Amino acid sequence: MVEAPHKSGALITVTHALEQNREVFAVPVSALSERSEGTNWLIQQGAKLILDVQDILEELNIASIGEQLELSAPTPDTGTVDAELLKILRGEPVHMDEITRQSRQPSSVVSATLTMLELRGLVCQAGSMMYIAVPGQHRDTASDTTEGR
Repeated sequence: MVEAPHKSGALITVTHALEQNREVFAVPVSALSERSEGTNWLIQQGAKLILDVQDILEELNIASIGEQLELSAPTPDTGTVDAELLKILRGEPVHMDEITRQSRQPSSVVSATLTMLELRGLVCQAGSMMYIAVPGQHRDTASDTTEGR
């Protein structure tokens, strides 16, 4: 949350997010502004205070963008969370909650991994919290063929 009055729809959204064990972040703003009372109250209640992008990356357990992207490796290694999520995302778009259930990974790990896969161009969002593997970007070595394309 960046800015919200004390009584706002944003705080209702935060309540629903917390009930679903979603991450909630708050960016501090002026203590004098009425439009920031809700955000500042949320920080006072213990929301993760965010000062820059590094705070978000650390909270999502993404230590270093460069290391995580592994741009030299076009497809993830077998047995990794990346590979597991890509298997789940073949075919139709899948909601993040379903990806979390199927992978049996914490939602923070799924969210961070999906972000990294998206940055690598291996998955894309297909609607609100819906993800799908990008066609042609991830192939099983067992199904690879050389058809002169």
